[in-house]
Amino acid sequence: MKLNKKNKQKRLNPIFTIVILTLIVMLMSLLFSLLGIEGHKTAIVNNSIESSITTVKNIFSTDGFHFLFGNMIHSFSKFEPLAYLVLSLIGISIGSASGLFQKMFSPLKKIRIGVLTFSLLLISIIFNMIGEYSFMLLIPLAGVIYQYAGKNPMLGIMTAFLGTSIGYGTNIIFTYDDYSLGMLTQMAANVSVDEDYTFNLLSTSIISPISTLILSFIGTIIITKFLTPKLPKKCHIDDSVEYHDSKIAARMSGILFLILLVVVAYMIIPGLPGSGVLLDTHETEYIAQLFSANAPFRTGSILLITIMLIFCSFVYGLLSGNLKSTEDCGLGLSKEFKNVGYLFVLLFFVSNMLSILEWTNLGSGITTRLVDFISTLQISGIPLIISVFIIIIIASILIPGNIEKWTLLSPVVVPLFMRANITPDFTQFIFKAADGIGKSISLFFVYFIIMVGFLQKYNAERKEEITLFGTLKILAPSILLFTIVWIMIIIGWYLVGLPLGVNTMPTL
Repeated sequence: MKLNKKNKQKRLNPIFTIVILTLIVMLMSLLFSLLGIEGHKTAIVNNSIESSITTVKNIFSTDGFHFLFGNMIHSFSKFEPLAYLVLSLIGISIGSASGLFQKMFSPLKKIRIGVLTFSLLLISIIFNMIGEYSFMLLIPLAGVIYQYAGKNPMLGIMTAFLGTSIGYGTNIIFTYDDYSLGMLTQMAANVSVDEDYTFNLLSTSIISPISTLILSFIGTIIITKFLTPKLPKKCHIDDSVEYHDSKIAARMSGILFLILLVVVAYMIIPGLPGSGVLLDTHETEYIAQLFSANAPFRTGSILLITIMLIFCSFVYGLLSGNLKSTEDCGLGLSKEFKNVGYLFVLLFFVSNMLSILEWTNLGSGITTRLVDFISTLQISGIPLIISVFIIIIIASILIPGNIEKWTLLSPVVVPLFMRANITPDFTQFIFKAADGIGKSISLFFVYFIIMVGFLQKYNAERKEEITLFGTLKILAPSILLFTIVWIMIIIGWYLVGLPLGVNTMPTL
């Protein structure tokens, strides 16, 4: 990331890059609208397949200008990642200001970078069970962990991002997205091919934990060999505060954490007196009660973690003497907001870029054309898997959201794979793997932009210039190798024919 002055002058600041991307989206909406480019959207409505025309809306129109000037502030104020960013930073701030994080993470200085990388990758993959909220928690936390461990926080941030995005397609058993995606998969299979097919959450209970470990082990080698050498070993941060160490404070904080953990666990157990308050009681399936769009546990996961951090940090800080007054406590809640003003400016431009992309329907328009292309494929087996894998990656660049994308793709992809003798469960697993790779390279993926913003936070000495394409260029070799690993896992499982999970095979 070290650049000479000549090259530095030629690079675009991330804000200007986002502005240019926004203008490109706007111009493409004009071009697609003038050319009348349309796509055929296939959807499942009332247990039957319906087709409709998807058109791209021109932003340079009366309605477009009304949207631009009437929703710019609204788009930013309602931007969900902004709220979760603030919550996450509050929790991490007090954990740092109280000295709790120094107590927890300073011993990591003795750990080799390879062990730390493997641990962070594994944790990042497991944490994606709460969905995209995991990015907001792990990206800033990884920077703090690496800082206290005496490593470069920028390496920690990139590692957490790669683990969470590339590993988005797998987990130890299942993730919160699996249920929603599975219902779409089931409908696509029932309507077109097999009306008796039923999606099972444990259908990938074998391939998921194994692929999680493979990605963590090989990912450690990839990051150590191809990413770590591109960054300085350490990043000097102006934070020379030494906090008091207290074993009693640490013990009491740990006891409080266990108590809070038990309370949260009780709140997600149905059927007990006063329990289940974090569940969506309108759903019948437990996994849906836990992770549905209206489930308090899902939507409040970052809030719960922040509350636990605040209470445990206050206990540690007050007992250790690191927090001596209410003023210390109040100021401690904002410690990690230092040098993140730039990130909030980035989010303003990103929120409007994404709202324009959604309003113009450009992403959906291009994706439906890709779906049309998929439906014409006269191939099967490995060529079909690789072709659709690549198409999903392309679609994920413009539509990072997996539910929206699978809604468009599943009515075509699932029947196509079933007719090629590939099970719907394996098809969904392939989709998730490709979707994670697409997220990692998409400049329209808000958490990629947030990662860049946090890299800038730790770039205090300005020895390296942080840009969107520059960051992508640094990550590209690692992402390419992760992609090869994913394809090898999928193809290897397909060829050997090992069970995916409970009563599920890759082929019919």
